[in-house]
Amino acid sequence: MAFSDFDLRTAVQTFGLREERDTDLFAGVAPLAPSDYIQTWLDEFAPVAIGINTEMARREFITGPLLTEAKRRAVGPVNVFPGMALDADKARGLNGFCDYLIALSAEFYYLSSPLAAVVEAKREDIVGGMGQCAAAMLGMRIFNERYNTSFPVLHGCVSSGTNWHFMRLDGDVLFIDRREYYLGEAGLILGILVQIMGGPKTDGAVRAA
Repeated sequence: MAFSDFDLRTAVQTFGLREERDTDLFAGVAPLAPSDYIQTWLDEFAPVAIGINTEMARREFITGPLLTEAKRRAVGPVNVFPGMALDADKARGLNGFCDYLIALSAEFYYLSSPLAAVVEAKREDIVGGMGQCAAAMLGMRIFNERYNTSFPVLHGCVSSGTNWHFMRLDGDVLFIDRREYYLGEAGLILGILVQIMGGPKTDGAVRAA
C-alpha cells in the first residue's frame, strides 16, 4: 500500500485514530489580503484552470501559486516541496509521493521538518482525499521522529484548488475542520496557510495589497 491507497475509514481503522469533526480549526485566523501579484494571477488563470478542469491545471494555476504566496508571506524558515517522496514506513503503507509538503526548514536539497501535507483532490473529490492526507500526516510524524524534529501537531489539507478542507493530527485524534474554504475566500486561505507556516512577516518585506 501507499498513502494514495487509504480512504478515510481505512486510515482511521488501520492506525487507531479517533475522529473529531465538530471543530472550527481556524476560527481565530484573520484573512491576509492577497498581494497585487497573486490577485492578478488568480483573476487571470483561475478561470482557465476551472475551464480546463484537469488536476494539473488546478495545481499549476491555483494550488501551487497560493502555497508559494503563503511561503513568501510567512516569517519562515519554510519551504514548499511539490511532488516529494516520503518513505516513512513501507510495511504499513506509509510511503509514496505527496502532492505538496510544507516544511519548517530553510533546507531545500532534501526534506527536513515536514509540518503539513497538501493533497490534490482527485476528480475534485475532497472527502476521497482525506484518508490519503491522514496517512501522509502519520508518515510525517514517523519521518520527523526518525530525524528528531517532532512537532506536537501536524497539519493537512485536501484541495481541488477551488475548495480547501483542512485537517489536524494531534496525538491519535484526527481533527477534520467542519468548514470548507473556497477560492473566493483566498485571503482567508492565505491567512490559514501562513499561520501553519509560522505566522506572517512583520517587517513589511511582502505587504498585502
